[in-house]
Order: sequence, then C-alpha cells, then structure tokens
Amino acid sequence: MAASADAPDIDVLLSRLHETHPNARYELDWENPLQLLVATILAAQCTDERVNRVTKTLFVTYPDAAAFADADRGELEEALKPTGFFRQKAKKVQEVCQAVVARFGGAVPETMEELVSLPGIARKSANVVLNTAFDMPSGIIVDTHVQRVAPRMGLTRETKKPERIERDLMAIIPESEWTFFGPAMVLHGRYTCTARAPKCDDCVMADICPKIGV
Repeated sequence: MAASADAPDIDVLLSRLHETHPNARYELDWENPLQLLVATILAAQCTDERVNRVTKTLFVTYPDAAAFADADRGELEEALKPTGFFRQKAKKVQEVCQAVVARFGGAVPETMEELVSLPGIARKSANVVLNTAFDMPSGIIVDTHVQRVAPRMGLTRETKKPERIERDLMAIIPESEWTFFGPAMVLHGRYTCTARAPKCDDCVMADICPKIGV
C-alpha cells in the first residue's frame, strides 16, 4: 500500500513537526540501552508515566541484564504488577535478558537482525532502541499512536499491520528524519491526534491533513 492522493506535503509536515516537537523523544526514562529495552517491554498496554514510576526503583534493584536474568521470577512479577500483565512481562523481560547475557555478553545488540532475534522482540521495540538509544535510522517507530495517526493523515492506506505502515512511511520520509519522525508522531498522536475526540481545531496540521476516518 502507499500514501493516499490527498496526503500532506512531506516537507511541510516535517517542518511543522519540528516546530511543534523540536526535541521529540520517546517518553520512557532510561540511562542505557538495556533499560530502554526493558521499559519498552513494560510499556505494552501501559502508560509511559506508570512505567517510569516502576522503573525508577526497578533499575536500582536490577542494574543489568544478568540481574534480570538471574532474578527470582516471583519477586520480579511483584515489582512489575503496576504495569499490568505482569506475569507475561516478567517472563519476557527475563527471557530477553537471559538471551542478551548468553548471546551478546550482556550488551544490547545494535542491529535490527539481532534485536528481533530476541524472544518476543518485534520491529517496533527494536526501532525504539535503535532510533533512541543508538541514534540509528533502522526504520520508523510505529506504535499504537503512529498506527492511528498515519492513516488519518493519508500517509498510508494500511490501518492494521505496523510493519506495512512502517514500510509506507519509510518510502516517503527521508532517512535523515526517521529517528525524529517516529517520536514526534508518537507525541502528536498522544497529545493532539488522540484516539477519541482528536483536537483538530488546535492542530498545526489542520489545513494539510485529510482527516481520513475522523
């Protein structure tokens, strides 16, 4: 699939995103790539704000991949309870960290191929780490916000499959903008182009957005 005929001019879109979110960043708190990877796992079906409250103490208790790999599963589950689906998340965090220790010496790998080889890690999470922690244009982050906003703006006709949406976006967004565009679109979707009652009247994109499905 591709962009719709009434998609906005990409240069104008990017210019306005830069004006509105000049320092766009993924809103998870982290100090190293492993922390970002773990936080990304915990953010599934949970707000970044709640994840940040949990990881503030979590990363003190478990300072590296080996600590997570060797953790008592019950204690880890208890620590992750506030993020929801804590049993599944504890299992995934531990299995990912065990793989990072066993296969990469405890260091988060820096390639898409290696990251998606970790248990349960798909392109979205890998892009978050590569774009954000390593400033590497591996692709474009497509989370639930971008998945909603991109079709609304006519940037893709795909609405359900994140990897197809990403492919369409990568075809029209210059590679030099990929690491900025993903986080900026996440912020745009989180605070303006919301799932319910999008704030079209206050949106800087109002005059160029086709508002598909709104």
